Amino acid sequence: MINAAVILISALALDSLLGDPPFPFHPVRLIGATISAFEKLLRRLRWSESGGGIVLVTMTIGLAIGTYLALRQFLAGLHPFLTTVLDLYLAYSCLALKDLCKHAEPIAESLTRGDLTQARTELQRIVGRDTSNLTPEGVARGAVESVAENFVDGVLSPLFWYSLVAVFSHVFGCPAPAAAGIVGMLAFKAISTLDSMVGYRSDHYLLFGRPAARFDDLANFLPARLSLIILSLGAVLSGEKARAGWKISRRDRLKHLSPNAGHSESFVAGALGIRMGGPTVYQEQTVEKPWLGDGDEEVGPQHIRRCCRLIYRSSWFASLVFAAALLGLRPLLG
Repeated sequence: MINAAVILISALALDSLLGDPPFPFHPVRLIGATISAFEKLLRRLRWSESGGGIVLVTMTIGLAIGTYLALRQFLAGLHPFLTTVLDLYLAYSCLALKDLCKHAEPIAESLTRGDLTQARTELQRIVGRDTSNLTPEGVARGAVESVAENFVDGVLSPLFWYSLVAVFSHVFGCPAPAAAGIVGMLAFKAISTLDSMVGYRSDHYLLFGRPAARFDDLANFLPARLSLIILSLGAVLSGEKARAGWKISRRDRLKHLSPNAGHSESFVAGALGIRMGGPTVYQEQTVEKPWLGDGDEEVGPQHIRRCCRLIYRSSWFASLVFAAALLGLRPLLG
């Protein structure tokens, strides 16, 4: 369990320092390529409805975990230390803390300079909405929403599933809880990637992508709700309004179309004293999203930076809590 805790903290440290690794063998990129290949195969076989979607989810998760375990076994035969290197690399690759704010900072910089065109372009890189007609406040709001929503999917959920599976594996006598944690993390990233690639409500993906979308909802269900506690303490560490964030999240968290996204978004809205959501244009179609929060501040670049600071400190707090849990449970579980 000590090794599992060290890998957890080291992975977040590497991600905070280096960001997403640009290597061609990035596990999430490989999972994405696998999903594309499996989708083409299943559609060619005319398995393009819910049954095919279930097969896609099963094959993707199974291949990701199977490949990892086979590679780990091979490296263990060369030298046991290589398995630790592999586990650390995969854990680091499955986290996206620095990239959340790395993509948001150019938006804040462009807005600070008054370059609205560039700010819209930078926002378009990270959101699916139409940014061409957004006001400066609309751009800033979109950036804050993106960072707040992706905190759960990009950081908290991978940490949660790593820790939970590592603990359960230790309970059932697994000699390598860190490896079990990586299995949990890879399974989550496979589900998350599936949802981002096929989990749409369009005619093309409505049935085929539904299993991926439902699995993603389930995988983020507990972390999204846990995020309210993590963000509350992160807000205290960041000098933000933790009580207001908690109050707004308790009121607005279930207003969102997603069963999970509204939790972290509504908390951030309350903590920063702003409103998020509202009418949003996607490819010339306007979606009437509910408003989250009731702050009257005009959203600007300072809110983007405050949101990033809140997410950074909350992420580190979460990692320390999970690592402490792994270490603390060791003597209790034997």
